Amino acid sequence: MSDKDELLQTHDEELKKEHNLSFQHLLTAYLMILLILAVTLPKIYISNEIYYTSRDIAELRNKLNVLLEENKELNSKLEKIRYKNQIIDNMSY
Repeated sequence: MSDKDELLQTHDEELKKEHNLSFQHLLTAYLMILLILAVTLPKIYISNEIYYTSRDIAELRNKLNVLLEENKELNSKLEKIRYKNQIIDNMSY
């Protein structure tokens, strides 16, 4: 009976032992986290830069369109003034 008791006692002691991470497992976990961060952080940074750059480009395109419309309007006004000048010059002769 003592063998059974001894076996049960060693089994109970094994069950009571804490099973912590070894240094190697902890180091592996940290390296995996570092690798994941090394891959994802540059992607996030590049995505943000692309977003803000495209936003700036869209803003500049809108300004360009406004300026082109202003240029058309000013050219139209200039043409009208030239036409009036030609008519006035022709009338003065």
